[in-house]
Amino acid sequence: MKFILVVTGLSGSGKSTAIRALEDAGWFCIDNLPAPLLVKVTELAGAKERLAFGIDAREGSYLQDAPEALGEARRAGHRVEVLFLDSSDEALTRRYSETRRRHPLAETGGVAEGIAKERALLGALRGHAEHVLDTSSMTVHELRRQVTARFSPTATGQLALTVMSFGFKYGVPSNADLVFDVRFLPNPFFVPDLKAFTGKDERVAHFVLARPDAWEFLDRVYELLAFLVPRYQREGKAYLTVAIGCTGGKHRSVAIAQALTERLKDAPFGAGAQLWDRDADKE
Repeated sequence: MKFILVVTGLSGSGKSTAIRALEDAGWFCIDNLPAPLLVKVTELAGAKERLAFGIDAREGSYLQDAPEALGEARRAGHRVEVLFLDSSDEALTRRYSETRRRHPLAETGGVAEGIAKERALLGALRGHAEHVLDTSSMTVHELRRQVTARFSPTATGQLALTVMSFGFKYGVPSNADLVFDVRFLPNPFFVPDLKAFTGKDERVAHFVLARPDAWEFLDRVYELLAFLVPRYQREGKAYLTVAIGCTGGKHRSVAIAQALTERLKDAPFGAGAQLWDRDADKE
């Protein structure tokens, strides 16, 4: 049995970055594979056990064959999963503007028309996706880290744990499994000497963590994760994203997320923890 991962999603959402990350993690990768060839190429892959195939709107008329190709591979006994990379229309439009590239489906209506057409064409594949990543707020480095954490062969049998700080003003992360709100803590934003710094700064971290409520919060979240993570692992969950939010994602959530990550690194459950400060550097 082989593990087949179909990487798909909207143009500009990061499919090439994801495929390169998989390739670096040891996957055999082919981008822009015509869907009807999926099973045939799998048979020709020999001893290679992890295969990643890029399938997207460039397939043209072959795209409609993708769901049947996935079913055929599953009937042949292979493990088949779909990773769908999504992004907001605003983020996609900005990326196309920055790179000055033409959207592959754009005609007279420009990028917006191309995005709308592509969403419609990829609707069926998105419905088959076991994994959906919204890359709207991700850098290429963050996307690589997310893909590697989920699909690295070294993580097999373990749960990859990510602690993310974020700002509610920028939206709740769509890929978060657990969301905690730390806006009950005093805000360093209103302290003139601390406002310009982030929760990574020792002075800001001390201001946030000096409160007994902060440590009680950390204790309770740790206890909750100690209860949940082994049970998630038992059910086959491969990754868990814990999101810690404050107003702007710059002070309180960053300090708390950093403290929680440090505590989880030596935890007897999961595979350690990675820290991602999503909004700390935003103005």
